[in-house]
Amino acid sequence: MSQTITRLFDNYTDAANAVRELEALGIAHDDLSIVANNADKHHGDHDAADHDSVNDHGDVSRGVSTGAVLGGAGGLLAGLGLLAIPGLGPIVAAGWLAATAAGAGIGAAGGAATGSIVGALKNAGTDENDAHVYAEGVRRGGSLVSAKVPDDRVSEAEAVLHRNKSVDAQTRGQVYRESGWTSFDDTAPAYTDAQVREERSRYTTGV
Repeated sequence: MSQTITRLFDNYTDAANAVRELEALGIAHDDLSIVANNADKHHGDHDAADHDSVNDHGDVSRGVSTGAVLGGAGGLLAGLGLLAIPGLGPIVAAGWLAATAAGAGIGAAGGAATGSIVGALKNAGTDENDAHVYAEGVRRGGSLVSAKVPDDRVSEAEAVLHRNKSVDAQTRGQVYRESGWTSFDDTAPAYTDAQVREERSRYTTGV
C-alpha cells in the first residue's frame, strides 16, 4: 500500500531539492509530481514555441509540450514543461498531479483548460482545506510537491520534505484567512510577477 504526501514550498529550489532527495530515496519519478509558479522563469522563454499557449485569462490551449507534464527520462525534473491551470496562470510542472489537473482541459471544447488543481489534490486524498491552501500557495508564487510513497517509507519521505523547508498548510491557511481569503478561486486572475515577489517577501528572504 502507499500514501500520497503533498507539501507546499515557498522556494522552487527547495521543492526541486526535495524531489531529487525523494528520487534518491527510491521513489520513482512516475510517483512524483511538481507544480511550480513560473514567476522566476524556471522554464525559459526560449521554449515558447514548444509550450502550450496561454490566453488572457491564464487558460492553456492545446500544445505539443503537454506530454512533458507526464515526466521524463532521467528523473522528474527532466520532464518539466510549461502549461497553465485555471487560477494559477503559467506554471512549470511535471508528473501525475499536473497531468491530472490539466488533463480535463486538454480535450475541452475550444482547447481551453478546465482542469482543477483542487480537484486533483482531493482525488489524491488531500484534505479539502489543505488542497485549497496548496493551490492558493502556488498561485501566490509557491511550488507544490506530491509523492506516492509506500507505507514503510512515509516517515523518511516526510523527513525529506520537512528538512527542505516545506510549509505547514494549516499555519499558512490561517495567514491567508487573516487577510480575508476563504478558498482558492480558479476564476481569479493569476498573480503578477510583482505580486508574487511581494507575497514571497512575507515569508522568505533572498528569493
